[in-house]
Amino acid sequence: MKKAFLFSLATAVALGFAACNSTDSAETTLSGLKKADFESTVKGKENHLYVLTNKNGMEVCVTNFGARIVSIMVPNKNGEMQDVVLGFDSIADYVNNEDNNFGAAIGRYGNRIAQGKITIEGKEYQLPQNNYGHCLHGGPEGYHRQMWDANQVDDHTLEMTLQDSAAVANFPGNVTVKMTYTLTDDNELKIDYSATTDSTTILNLTNHSYFNLGDLSKDVMAQELMISADSITPIDSTFMTNGTMQAVAGTPFDFRKSKPIGKDIKADDEQLKNGNGYDHNFVLNTGGDIKKVAARAYCPETGIVMEVFTTEPGIQLYVGNFLDGKLKGKKGVAYPFRGTIVMETQHYPNSPNQKEYPSVIVKPGETYKSACIYKFSVKK
Repeated sequence: MKKAFLFSLATAVALGFAACNSTDSAETTLSGLKKADFESTVKGKENHLYVLTNKNGMEVCVTNFGARIVSIMVPNKNGEMQDVVLGFDSIADYVNNEDNNFGAAIGRYGNRIAQGKITIEGKEYQLPQNNYGHCLHGGPEGYHRQMWDANQVDDHTLEMTLQDSAAVANFPGNVTVKMTYTLTDDNELKIDYSATTDSTTILNLTNHSYFNLGDLSKDVMAQELMISADSITPIDSTFMTNGTMQAVAGTPFDFRKSKPIGKDIKADDEQLKNGNGYDHNFVLNTGGDIKKVAARAYCPETGIVMEVFTTEPGIQLYVGNFLDGKLKGKKGVAYPFRGTIVMETQHYPNSPNQKEYPSVIVKPGETYKSACIYKFSVKK
């Protein structure tokens, strides 16, 4: 894959490029990131680091490349601020590590489409096949690999927009996407998605942040998780769903009551074998009501609690089954096997080919909308 990456801090300074409404490129964020390390040109567009803050001292850093969340600083039970997402220290590291989706916006279709084939209004489309023959996360040039245009409205709000051409991955229609990150004084990170199209298409947008509410150098098996879901969409050995639903009762996938993530992960279970652990879509009981808690994670060590709210019908749970301790992230930390909790709010995998699943069709004149909230608190 060809990369267009040119880093020139001197040029950036000379032209007056700035991030986070600041002209001081030497500025360091609360999370220890240097804004200068994100000032560059990627795929012909300027890249910066944008910082959101609230009255409680919480901080969220986002960069244009993939509209990625780079860091989230939240208080722990000792009153100390700590980073709870995996990522990298510079834009160069993000660009050079093609196979990760740390913190990224995902589209045009999050999760998998079987063999990359869809049929819309009687016409068949062949999409990129980048995962066991399936189309995963919009293909290798999905939204996680695109340069977004950023507009920082104020200290709490960041707007990201993207013009997605049908030519990029053969999805029908040209789509205009807008994502708004809002950090509230209730320690909520809200993500609002909207999109329009000039031709009937499919859309399933999400965020791929890798959370760890404890020590980023350790696994998350002792951290606890609740998911408000009575069933999952089971997968085969290629991680593809077959259109059925499987009850979680009596299985390792029963997170209706909070339990340590590692409690049942080594059970003799076909779905755990197929996913190499948890890498499954959970069918939520919340009915798209964003006021209802869809999931809750808790780290006893730090006391940090993260609640997830969404308008979406599903959450994809992934716990870093393919991390291996070799990849080094922020501050040189090596990210270990099962060292994360990823919870992607979304429609179900392969929905375009499963009529019984909620529709992902968007037509001209309609506006796609989706919302997700990650709310942080402390349990002492």
